[in-house]
Amino acid sequence: MTAAPDPGDLKGILHPNEQARHRSLRRLGVGPALAEFADRYWVVRWDLRGRPSYAAEVLSFPSVNVTFERSTTRTGGFVTGVCTRKYVRELAEEGETFGIRFAPGGFGAFTGMDVGALRDDSAPLATVLPEAAGLAERVLAEPGDERRRVIVEEFFAGRGRTDDPHYALVTRVVTAMADDQELTRVDQVTERFSIPIRTLQRLFRRYVGAGPKWVLCRFRLQDAADLLVHGRPDLALLAAELGYFDQAHFSREFTAEIGMSPTEYARSAQAPATANG
Repeated sequence: MTAAPDPGDLKGILHPNEQARHRSLRRLGVGPALAEFADRYWVVRWDLRGRPSYAAEVLSFPSVNVTFERSTTRTGGFVTGVCTRKYVRELAEEGETFGIRFAPGGFGAFTGMDVGALRDDSAPLATVLPEAAGLAERVLAEPGDERRRVIVEEFFAGRGRTDDPHYALVTRVVTAMADDQELTRVDQVTERFSIPIRTLQRLFRRYVGAGPKWVLCRFRLQDAADLLVHGRPDLALLAAELGYFDQAHFSREFTAEIGMSPTEYARSAQAPATANG
């Protein structure tokens, strides 16, 4: 079993302090059946009965998620592809989601699917994986997260493909994109990995579900939002560190994706949480 992700790592979650007032978040490590392909289980629960609904916003990772959900809007198992826009989930009344976040490229490697077809879309789990019929009911019937993880691991055990050299390459490239803030252009990536741009684009569409330029931009915007939450007010310096041409370009791109300027976001995101619902 992999170690549980750091609970203090909230990258990708927009307005994390505010969100903590409306829902709980738990993360669990991944077992051996999925360790090569997924990086975490995550559990969100909320109880807003008698309170207004809340729009939880996420700047999603370039990943496919498999979720088991129970809420006023939908219940069952679902597969959600890479979301290239800001993801907004309306939380109302009472509900929960038990999810598996596959690593970038992991779902495509595990299933053999071209995950580009899932981009900005969600489909019932049994439609994508017919052999998973009844799995959501079994998972949701269990009250404990650990037992739910066991059921999911048992289902996926032995089903995935192994030794996919293309997935191994995609993993190396995506890891470099995420970790190295000096990588800001696709040509830098192709040069570092000695791979033609068309080959890289084809691999990213098949395995990740979005192009390499978008993935680079998404990682840098996640970095920016995270740094703003943690008190980095110098926007010119921040833009330079993240590889933007200038502060104006950074501010335009941030505002277009997040829905508010970097200054507005920093001010709102640093407001302290007062409760954990």
